[in-house]
Amino acid sequence: HSFILGVVLCVFQIDTLEEKLSQCRENLEELDFKLRREELTPEGRKSLERERNLLATKAENYEKELKALRHENRKNAALSVALVLLLVVIYTCWTM
Repeated sequence: HSFILGVVLCVFQIDTLEEKLSQCRENLEELDFKLRREELTPEGRKSLERERNLLATKAENYEKELKALRHENRKNAALSVALVLLLVVIYTCWTM
């Protein structure tokens, strides 16, 4: 029962992080556009560059966390398959 809850939680966390990463990338694109196209004061440019660096770091962290969660999800999937196969073997042996 707790295994199933763990799998569901992992999938939920992956979905949530993917949404956050997507939003972060959109914000980065907007900032890059502003930095390229708009006339900015030196202070304004510096502020946007700091914000861009923070977003880039946040996106990088989301990507690392997603990688770890996807790895965990693959392990859970492999364990699920192994359990199903074990049940099939037990059932086959029991009914013979």
